[in-house]
Amino acid sequence: MSDRADWNELRERRLAEAGATDAYEAARIAFELGQTVRELRERNGWSQAQLARVAGMTQSAVARFEAGGTAPTLTVLDQLARALNMRLDVTFAPRADAA
Repeated sequence: MSDRADWNELRERRLAEAGATDAYEAARIAFELGQTVRELRERNGWSQAQLARVAGMTQSAVARFEAGGTAPTLTVLDQLARALNMRLDVTFAPRADAA
């Protein structure tokens, strides 16, 4: 038998490392925000370039954002919300895993 770890074992070891859970959560949030903006953009029938122009951004910045590749600032989120004719609403909600 091989001493090599399978993917699940490797994932568990990596997530057990200091800071890994926080980084994973930040990546999840960035990905979900990007998906939401993409859905709103597509609902408007816009290309990334069209959204970028209205939001005062570059097409590549919109593409990175939609892919979850950046941690956006509130200013960027507000620019995108305004361009999409949406209101940015940042809230705190109870965690599902809170006791």
